[in-house]
Amino acid sequence: MKTNSQIQQYVIDELHYDPSINAVAIGVICNDGIITLNGKVQSYVEKEAAVHAAERVSGVKAVVDEISVDMPQLHERTDEDIARAAVRALEWDIQVPHLRIKVKVEQGFITLEGDVDYRYQQLAAQKAVRNLTGVKAVIDLITVKPAANSSQVKLNIENALLRAAEIDARRIKVDVRDDKVTLQGTVRSWAERSRIEQAAWSAPGVRLVEDDITVAA
Repeated sequence: MKTNSQIQQYVIDELHYDPSINAVAIGVICNDGIITLNGKVQSYVEKEAAVHAAERVSGVKAVVDEISVDMPQLHERTDEDIARAAVRALEWDIQVPHLRIKVKVEQGFITLEGDVDYRYQQLAAQKAVRNLTGVKAVIDLITVKPAANSSQVKLNIENALLRAAEIDARRIKVDVRDDKVTLQGTVRSWAERSRIEQAAWSAPGVRLVEDDITVAA
């Protein structure tokens, strides 16, 4: 078992290892494997990169994001400019059904609304706008249209877990009610937990994933 101080140092090292992150500006606190990140970064992309870096570290059970975005004046854009760029970015992304997505921008915060058929389309819409200059956060209100057959969704997810080399599918229980998937069990790392959740989201028609999987050494 790793101590809190060991996990904290591993997270700090991982932040410094990622060249897209100014690790000096980020504080790291560890309590029972739960990492809290605070401080200020210059972009929303850097904020997300810091969270993902912490999630990659062995022994991390959860990450609390308290990082704020303090954007340089050079990168400031009006909401109108950001909205125009966001609409264009969605139109140019081949994975995004852009005619079904609406964009709202307020003080640098982008809100995406609409519906799609697959989770990957929802993620593609997020990715298309998150790197735009001036964006401070992305609020995703896009919904995935529900599938008709819950038993087929359950079978698809279980088969996906069986195919994944890094996942012990026997330790994971999958329950599907309508368009909601509930995951239970234990895994060895946050990265494995994220991979299982991604497999659940990949099934057509899944609109909600409740991840009750615990990370245990």
